[in-house]
Amino acid sequence: MNALPLLLVPGLMCDHAVWTPLFPCLGADRVCTVVDHADADSLPQMAHQLLASAPAQFLLAGHSMGARVALEVLRLAPERIRGLALMDTGFLPKPEGQAGDDEAAKRMALLQIAQSQGVRAMAQQWVRGMVHPDFLGDAELIERVLAMFERKNADTFERQIRALLTRPDGSDVLRSLQVPTLLMCGAQDAWSPPAQHEAMQAIMPPALVQLDLIEHAGHMAPMERPAEVAASLLGWLTRCDRFAPEAGEP
Repeated sequence: MNALPLLLVPGLMCDHAVWTPLFPCLGADRVCTVVDHADADSLPQMAHQLLASAPAQFLLAGHSMGARVALEVLRLAPERIRGLALMDTGFLPKPEGQAGDDEAAKRMALLQIAQSQGVRAMAQQWVRGMVHPDFLGDAELIERVLAMFERKNADTFERQIRALLTRPDGSDVLRSLQVPTLLMCGAQDAWSPPAQHEAMQAIMPPALVQLDLIEHAGHMAPMERPAEVAASLLGWLTRCDRFAPEAGEP
């Protein structure tokens, strides 16, 4: 049986640059497609757009906001997804009260910088908390992150912030999983920490779920530690291919 196609869903203001370092390790026999969120301003809208152009059956990997989109895809069309990877992400809606207000204020402060000083200036602040501290001196890596953000504009940033602040609760989707699922997280991810992924694992069917922590990596683990992230994904892909039904089965 041919390898199932893999759809890769980028996060907030991200694009192919998150996934490109992994491609040499993922094998030449698998079609890998990076999703573009275009002008969508909600996670369900992003999920509907993905499904409109997706193959009938596929594997799905999402990073950060992209993993939340992946949960919405699974909510909408569970019969089409044969495996799921959720990376450096979360599953709960914006919290009520002061915690939610603080999150919104933090996001809006970054938006104000993007609108007044430019997306690159915003990204220079954003990246400080998104990679392992040891990588802040890696000029080549930091430039790739900044250039990725700079390919989008402040309007896109505003739409995607709106999508995140109105994010659905993914708990019910996690509880109902029926396919091999990988949870992956940079061990030093300060935005979506390991404890958040452990909380996800705790409500998921244990026989289907594996949690991998990528040492010496922050929130941008696929760009920081591509070989280690690719190895984790390859293990998951092997599980998915073995789990997938024979051709002709529903």
